[in-house]
Amino acid sequence: MRVVDSHCHLDYLAGDGDLPDALRRARMAGVETMLTISTKLSSFPEVLAIAEAEPDVVCSVGVHPHEAGPEGQDTPARLLELAEHEKVVGIGETGLDYYYEHSPRERQQISFRSHIAAARDTGLPLIVHARDADDDTVAILRDEYEKGPYPGVIHCFTAGPALAKAALEMGLSISLAGIITFKKAEELRATAAEVPLDRLLVETDSPYLAPVPYRGKRNEPAHVVHTARKLAEIKGISEEELSEATTANFYRLFSKAADARKST
Repeated sequence: MRVVDSHCHLDYLAGDGDLPDALRRARMAGVETMLTISTKLSSFPEVLAIAEAEPDVVCSVGVHPHEAGPEGQDTPARLLELAEHEKVVGIGETGLDYYYEHSPRERQQISFRSHIAAARDTGLPLIVHARDADDDTVAILRDEYEKGPYPGVIHCFTAGPALAKAALEMGLSISLAGIITFKKAEELRATAAEVPLDRLLVETDSPYLAPVPYRGKRNEPAHVVHTARKLAEIKGISEEELSEATTANFYRLFSKAADARKST
């Protein structure tokens, strides 16, 4: 299976000392590209170093909503500067998380808008985290879209059809993680079934949310193949068709990733 892990946290695996083996297992499983995600600018150098060292790894730059209190961006300036690197192919992850509220909502919203501005200015896809904040996420995405369109993806999608519909109307894509393999995820699978094939991506969000049959264990990029297989089942197509479609979707959305691979 030829597949892309469109969202993982390789710096966390590096911290565990297992990154070389995890990369080897991913390549053996058919994962041809991994997008490792920035969650705060203070640790961005470590994220970038992994991308620079591995020809099949690219990265993003951004501040997770959990970190928006101490590291949230009031303007897009710093994001724009760091996004100039050839290995930086996306902006985020950013967005809103009202489940944990590790950062004040206002700070999350300000930083979210700064990331959207950076995505608009660079043309790089916005990587959106949304948890228990669907209404405000849609409101901000729409308000900013009226200022000018921008590409993007709702990562690790777990919301209902309303957020999916709004995102698709604005031209955004939907990325699905291992949660679609969980027994009680019937509603999520129903939503995934309705998303057009040309707007779907797959991811691990590793080291979190390992799919069945690895649920409860540490996740890693190799496991994205299980999510892809489940999504193929949901869509009623072959694994090959699903993997080819989601891979093509990734390179179309993250077009800088294809250029980064060619240059290494």
